Amino acid sequence: MSSQHCKEPQVADRLSDPSATLTAIGVISGTSMDAIDVSLVTSDGRDRLSFGPGASYPYRDETRRALQAVIADAERASSEPLTELEAAVTADHLAAIRSYAEEQGLDLGSVDLVGLHGQTIYHRPERRFTRQLIDGQAVADALGIPTVDRFRDADVAAGGEGAPFAPLYHRALVQGLEQPVMVLNLGGVGNVTYVDGDTVIAFDTGPASAILDDFMLRRLGRPYDADGALAASGRVHDDLVAGFMANPYFDRPAPKSLDRNDFHRRAQVVEPLSDADGAATLAAFTTESIVAALRHVPGAPRRWLVGGGGRLNRHFMERLGQRLGVPVEPVEAVGWNGDALEAQIFAYFAIRSVRGLPLSLPSTTGVPQPLTGGHLHRPAVSV
Repeated sequence: MSSQHCKEPQVADRLSDPSATLTAIGVISGTSMDAIDVSLVTSDGRDRLSFGPGASYPYRDETRRALQAVIADAERASSEPLTELEAAVTADHLAAIRSYAEEQGLDLGSVDLVGLHGQTIYHRPERRFTRQLIDGQAVADALGIPTVDRFRDADVAAGGEGAPFAPLYHRALVQGLEQPVMVLNLGGVGNVTYVDGDTVIAFDTGPASAILDDFMLRRLGRPYDADGALAASGRVHDDLVAGFMANPYFDRPAPKSLDRNDFHRRAQVVEPLSDADGAATLAAFTTESIVAALRHVPGAPRRWLVGGGGRLNRHFMERLGQRLGVPVEPVEAVGWNGDALEAQIFAYFAIRSVRGLPLSLPSTTGVPQPLTGGHLHRPAVSV
């Protein structure tokens, strides 16, 4: 019997002790699929919170290509078993966790939990269906650590949007900051968390990096617009931006959520434009969709803190600052690690999950009542 498996009864006691502080590894690959992010959080699942370094690890090329093909085919993504692809995604996640532990000198025997978001391939809350590829039991067995996955399932099954899922972590992080504050994640899809004391409101704002990244890949074979340079060099076609913003999604009350590809078909209207003008127009659309978030919060935020890969896009950040008229800063301005934030969320939520604490609220996903979630997989005990 391995030493990790021998510790299992002791770990079980710690998981069930509501006063214990637990250490959890969090892992996520976002809708852009640019990397598997790993980080470490120590918390009681409430307000006691500290976090370790973050790191990112690429998918194997064949895994990423297979995921891109499935995500582009809604029928396959929603209905096929995809057993081999899920095994490949799980193997890549395991490799990322092991690489992280080795690089950080982390003894996996000291870790109480792993929180796995998995790879979202299909998200349709109106059908009460969301799908993330990951095999939590395989990870628990391989590492000898209790593992939580399927974080969004209960929320969506109860009629919630199942996203965004960061707000309660954001609320813990912004303790002590001047409020109201808006935390903006510029990942594949944009989402915001508005916090003002006990008021927490969250929703997806619209497309963010994904719509521009896909345009860059299709036109120029590049995975993204580095520093927003191409978009900054082009002319915005305001009529097309206005057409994008006429979509009824932007007037829908919060909470609300999007799939990565919800606006991609409409984005084909930029195809006749030059590369620079197409990038500029899509970037302007992303900016305006974020500004439209102000329609759905009770007061103007005093500052915006931006995470996700889009915070590194100088063009995005400059346009947002101009349009919002208040400080728009990367989350590093308050000491957070923007590259690790998403992974930290699911480490924190793994702890909340085993404690039975809410992961979502009516004001964050539209779920009928504060709701916990996640599936706990305990490692198989060897004989």
